[in-house]
Amino acid sequence: MESVIVACFDVYYYETYAKASCIVFQKDEDERILSEYNVLVHDINEYIPGEFYKRELPCILKLLDEIKENIDLIIVDSFVWLNENKKGLGGYLYEALNGKTPVIGVAKTFFKDSTNYLEVYRGNSNKPLYVSATGLDLNYAAQFVRELDGEYRMPQILKQVDRQSREPCVDNK
Repeated sequence: MESVIVACFDVYYYETYAKASCIVFQKDEDERILSEYNVLVHDINEYIPGEFYKRELPCILKLLDEIKENIDLIIVDSFVWLNENKKGLGGYLYEALNGKTPVIGVAKTFFKDSTNYLEVYRGNSNKPLYVSATGLDLNYAAQFVRELDGEYRMPQILKQVDRQSREPCVDNK
């Protein structure tokens, strides 16, 4: 496998603010964490079903400004496409980055009427991850997620960024 630098994001919402977290790692035969980033976002939008991107995208973009590494690929905890004609968070992120960085979406739950995804089974789980992508081949994206470290349904790096987003953070901004 050729070496790629990947940024995976997760955002956790508190009552009046959100904490966006990112782990940047290098993936080749192994996975090696290069950096971890966090930012608190106080001006968050309300959640609207089917328009999750309006809440999450500003948090990710704010954190993306902090990243020093040259990123080859981004992973988000969401769908890239909701259906043939409607983008999910990953699609809007790809658009915001002018199509310069491919995005893989890894969702734990199915979004009604979703298309353009593959089910990925990991470990001994009978529940799939729903993998979607833009800027790269969907089969490559699914295989990439399948090969991430960890013996369970969720890749270890995605569990780690989820935990990181939930940990208390001092607001430096």
